[in-house]
Amino acid sequence: MKISYKKLWIMLVEKEISQADLRKDLNIASGTMTKMRRNEEVALSILIRICEYLDCNIGDICDVVKVQL
Repeated sequence: MKISYKKLWIMLVEKEISQADLRKDLNIASGTMTKMRRNEEVALSILIRICEYLDCNIGDICDVVKVQL
């Protein structure tokens, strides 16, 4: 299983928020943003901060997807 942040990127486009603005407003490290772009795991506390910022639930910004072998 793997995490996907595709929903987050779509939501940012819909709300006209750039990834740079999200990072700056929430003081997210650039390395963490890189991990998210690569669909790698990040700390739950980061995801909660993003949810509070976007006024949404965690399922609105990420999914767990099955990895094809």
